[in-house]
Amino acid sequence: MARRPCTFKQQDVTRALRGAIAAGIEIQRVEIDKAGKIIIVTIGDSPQTSEHELDLELVTFKAARHGQS
Repeated sequence: MARRPCTFKQQDVTRALRGAIAAGIEIQRVEIDKAGKIIIVTIGDSPQTSEHELDLELVTFKAARHGQS
């Protein structure tokens, strides 16, 4: 049985992980599917928490923009 061509390289995974670490993201695990798609699963807050933080930041920005800081 012939081997399939490799769909990703170690360098691809290394770059993805280094980028995530440089962004301050805590990594729980890395998944690579058969097509070569690299998925980084993170530790931490749920997406709802992140959206809430962005909403608060937007309110603060609008208040500062209108001189209400």
